[in-house]
Amino acid sequence: MIYPYVSQKETFDKGRLADKVPALMTVAKRGYDFVAETAPEQHDVLLPKKHPSAFFGTPLASYLIERAVDTLVVTGCTTSGCVRGSVVDGFAYNFRALVPHDAVYDRSAVSHAVNLFDMSEKYADVMSTDEALKALKAIDRAAA
Repeated sequence: MIYPYVSQKETFDKGRLADKVPALMTVAKRGYDFVAETAPEQHDVLLPKKHPSAFFGTPLASYLIERAVDTLVVTGCTTSGCVRGSVVDGFAYNFRALVPHDAVYDRSAVSHAVNLFDMSEKYADVMSTDEALKALKAIDRAAA
């Protein structure tokens, strides 16, 4: 698994994001810790990022191409920020995207719903985690 994650901000990371959301510059180090339920495992590839998209300023596209990946399963937060940014950029690289709607969230139900709707209409397949697991298992069986 390739595991993009927001890395701690440094004093030199100021820019538009720090101007727009200054509180991000003061998140304590422990605020970047992984919770046990979603923590990376030993062989996962950790990919620190400083911006919403997992593609911007990272080698993610190269890693995916090297591994012959064609489909992304995008989870996390926020639906309108990091999730959407990664889905749209992945689409621009011609990757398929699957977004389990119950594995992403946003600061408001309206923002969450609107962004899921828009991604489903343009950039991604949006479904429940259960539906996503069934779809992925079907692909595994077809490939075997």
